[in-house]
Amino acid sequence: MKCLIIAAGKGTRIRNKGPCKPLVPILGVPLIERIIRSVLEAGIRDIYVVIGYEGEKLEEFLKRLQIKIGQKIHIIENPQWDKENAISVLKAKGHISDNFILVMGDHLFDPQILNEIKDYPLQEDTVLLVVDRDLDNPYIDLRDVTKVRCQDNRLISIGKDIDRFNAYDTGIFLCSPSIFTSVKEVVSETGRTTLTDVIRYMAKRGKVFTYDMGKRYWIDVDDEKALLKAERLILEDLSSKQSDGPISRYINRPISLRISRHICNWSITPNQITLFSFFLSLCGSAIILLGTYLHLLLGAILAQLGSIIDGCDGEIARIKYQRSEYGAWLDAVLDRYQDGFLIFSLTYYGILINPTFFTFLIGFMALIGSYMVSYTAHKYDRIKKGQGLPFKFRIGRDIRIFLIFVFSILNQVIWALTAIAILMNLETGRRIWIMRDQRWDMKRYGGR
Repeated sequence: MKCLIIAAGKGTRIRNKGPCKPLVPILGVPLIERIIRSVLEAGIRDIYVVIGYEGEKLEEFLKRLQIKIGQKIHIIENPQWDKENAISVLKAKGHISDNFILVMGDHLFDPQILNEIKDYPLQEDTVLLVVDRDLDNPYIDLRDVTKVRCQDNRLISIGKDIDRFNAYDTGIFLCSPSIFTSVKEVVSETGRTTLTDVIRYMAKRGKVFTYDMGKRYWIDVDDEKALLKAERLILEDLSSKQSDGPISRYINRPISLRISRHICNWSITPNQITLFSFFLSLCGSAIILLGTYLHLLLGAILAQLGSIIDGCDGEIARIKYQRSEYGAWLDAVLDRYQDGFLIFSLTYYGILINPTFFTFLIGFMALIGSYMVSYTAHKYDRIKKGQGLPFKFRIGRDIRIFLIFVFSILNQVIWALTAIAILMNLETGRRIWIMRDQRWDMKRYGGR
C-alpha cells in the first residue's frame, strides 16, 4: 500500500507560524512529520509527498527526516502549486499505479484509521472517503469544514455550503488509480481544480463510497485557532494512558502535561528529564535524613514533584517521537532506586521518633511491598493488555509517593510506612490471586 500526502499549498492563514505550512511546528514537531509518522505507525512504508510552495525548504527537511526515521520518502514536485489540490493529486499519476491512500498535508489523524481502511476491498474505478459522523465534534470549524451527505455507505453530496449533511469529510481517502482520470475529466470539462469537485463528479456516477471513522480523531490544521486545538488534541490523547494509577491520572498528569507543553520546544531529551526527576527524589531522600519536621516536609515535596516530573519524560517521548526501549528501561531502574532511597530515609526518620523493632519491620515491609508491586506490574500489565482486560483501578508508585507526601504533612511517617506496607503487599497478593487461573501464551508474555 502506498500513501500520497499532498503538501504543496501556500497555507496563508498559518504561514506566519513557520517557513511554510507543512513545517509549522505543533508541540515542537513539524506538521508534515507528524503526518508521516502517523502513516508509518499504520504500517505503510511507501510514502509519496507532493511539494510546491517553498519546495526547496520542505524537500531539505524531508531528506533529513528520512535519514532520522530510516525510511525513504518519495518527493513529487508540483510547479503549479498555486492551483488547487486536485492538481497535486494528478502529479502523482506517473508514480502510483495501484490503489493508494490519500491524505492531506494539513490534517492530523488517528493512525488506526489507515489501519482499518488499507485492506478495504475497494471496487475498481471507485474511491473510499473516510467520514466523521460526529456532528458535535469540538475540533471541527463548521464554517470551513467540507460537509457530506451519505446514504447506505455511498456519497450523495459534498461541499462546504450544502444544507443537508450527516457527516464531515476527513480528507482521508482510499483511491483506485481511476481518480487520476477523473481529475483530468473535471479539469478539462469544468476548469475546476479542487479535490472536492473531483469527488463530487465521481459521486454522481456512484463511484464514491464512505467509511465511518467511529470514535477516532482527526483535525484540519488550517489556521492558528486550529493549531491550538491540535495541540490540545495531542495532549488529551496523552492523558488517556490506560495504565495510569488514580493519582497519576487525576493529579500528576494534568500538571505534568502543562509542563510538557511548555518544554516540548526545548532541546531536552526524555532521558534528561528522567535523570532530573531522579535527582529531585534523591535530594528529597537526603534532606529527610536530616531528621526534623521541616526537612521531612521539604523532602516529601521534592519527592512528589519528582513523581510529577517523572510523567514528563514519557509525555515528551511520545510528543516528539523519541520513545525507546532503553529510555523505558532506564526510567524503571531509576524509579526502583528512588523507592529504595526514599523508604530508607523514612524508616530512618521513623526510628528517630520511635526506635523499636516494629518501625524497622514496617519499613522493611514497605520496601519489599513497593518492589514487589513494581516487579509484578511488568508482566501483569502486559498480560492484561494482551488479553484486552480493563485497568479498573491500578495501584502503583504514584499512590506510594502521594501517601508519603500526605502523611509527611501530618508528620506521621510511621503511618505512611504502615499504609504503604499493607497496601502494596495486599496488591501483590491480589495480582497473584487474579492471575492464577488466567491462560496465556508463555512465550508471548515471558513466562517460564
